Amino acid sequence: MAASSSRDPAAPYHATGMERFEIVIVGAGAGGEAAAQLATGRGAKVAVVDRELFGGSCPFWACMPSKALLHAAAVHHAGGDYPWAKASDFRDYMINREKVDWPDDSSHVESLESVGATVIRGTARFEAPGRLSVQTDGSAHELEADAVILAVGSHSRVPDLPGLADAKAWTNREATSTRELPRSLVILGGGPTGVELGQVYARYGVPVTLVDSNERINSRDHPRSSELLAASLKRDGVQIRTGVRAQRIRPGDGVSVVELSDGSSVEGAALLLAIGREIPLDELNLSAIGVTPERGLVKPDSRLRIADNVYVAGDVAGPELHTHLAHYEGEMAARMALGDDVEPDVSVIPRATYTDPETASVGLQLEQAREAGIDAAELTQDLATTAKGYVSQSEGHVTIVYDRAQRTLVGAFMAGPGVSEGIHEAVLAIKTRTPLSVLADTIHAFPTVARVLGTLFIEADRA
Repeated sequence: MAASSSRDPAAPYHATGMERFEIVIVGAGAGGEAAAQLATGRGAKVAVVDRELFGGSCPFWACMPSKALLHAAAVHHAGGDYPWAKASDFRDYMINREKVDWPDDSSHVESLESVGATVIRGTARFEAPGRLSVQTDGSAHELEADAVILAVGSHSRVPDLPGLADAKAWTNREATSTRELPRSLVILGGGPTGVELGQVYARYGVPVTLVDSNERINSRDHPRSSELLAASLKRDGVQIRTGVRAQRIRPGDGVSVVELSDGSSVEGAALLLAIGREIPLDELNLSAIGVTPERGLVKPDSRLRIADNVYVAGDVAGPELHTHLAHYEGEMAARMALGDDVEPDVSVIPRATYTDPETASVGLQLEQAREAGIDAAELTQDLATTAKGYVSQSEGHVTIVYDRAQRTLVGAFMAGPGVSEGIHEAVLAIKTRTPLSVLADTIHAFPTVARVLGTLFIEADRA
């Protein structure tokens, strides 16, 4: 897409000679913004460098546009007045892209500048420990830093498939920003991106085929959640092919044919790649600080460091890729860079998929818990047979995994209405190791998904 916003909101950066900062942050997504806000709030001199959109993928190409489209598709599916043109306009409003092709990130730039951060639009690379060069339009600048935080985000993985280069495949960028519905769509990958966007387009009448090499879609979630989600997508008209891989792409006249590993094929006017993410590390010249990525990844220590005074946050840090995790790690990296004696706790991470039904999870599944040596048991409740299911005519489930010896919760898995909100009691319970007796003695509002969760706490405590 050509850049056509009304102005470049980041004023050109000018400095005479080398400028020194307490913290230089490379990457202005959720992690970088959180780090900058915290560090400047404590009086640190901070520079934030990004070569593209300040704000990162989430507000422009990922979380916000996909959730806006899911909302519009749900209203449309229910018979409401939400045609595609209206949905596209709403999405453009959400990502600051009204009547232009390229989103306007000025609000993110202005937010950083308002707290005193120096904003530099350019490409950063290490020249030596504590020293970076930044290539901006037509010039280069040298920066010195007491500490560096790398929050460079990630981009869609493009596999090495014969014929793919000629197929003009979509990534999440095109899939969340197109203003015209494709005649048909093949999605490679059945994780959160694939299932969310598959439901959006299917509910707007686009024939969608979802291909996943795993035996079930959203394979990292609980099997019950995957089963419910697959049934919902099929009702929406999505054709699901699991246990097969794309082997070759044959671009044709307006249609791409995808040859699969079982000898069959599928075809679509558009092809969406949703098979994972890659971290853009190559241009950082990490060898200058003695770091060699392995398989495109770096391995931070328990304080998010990959070298002396070099921290990572967000997708580059792992262990999972979520906006909420990036925000948390960005703040923690800034605190540690400023000398706080703290360590991040990334052992309890909530996950949510915003399809209909929603799915949400945290912690260990039963098999994972037992493999970790935990005396684990599982309890589940079919949501459709509860008061919440009756009054909302909803299907779903609530499942918990608990440690029988320690009498604490170790995992929770849900599918149904509002579960992305209801999961957080379980997140806090696992993080704080709250005894089952306390969870069972907690009053939960009726009729809610949380009430179903509370009933399972009671059963587990009595078991």
